[in-house]
Amino acid sequence: MVKVKTIETFAINGEFITLGQFLKDECIVSSGGQAKWYLKDSPVLVNGDKEDRRGRKLYPGDRLTVAGKEYELVQGL
Repeated sequence: MVKVKTIETFAINGEFITLGQFLKDECIVSSGGQAKWYLKDSPVLVNGDKEDRRGRKLYPGDRLTVAGKEYELVQGL
């Protein structure tokens, strides 16, 4: 049996969103301070590369892997 990986879409309003804000919006962390420690201890991939900067700008088309889930950022309204 083949396991199909689902990719969730995440809409951003504006030009970009920071990685820390993304983690807060997805309820992975509750504050920017927690995001700093989360990124230090947990692997987060942005477009396949490990990322640990909470201020990293994410743009539509970027793909993230966080906590075993994969996300694709899309432009919101």
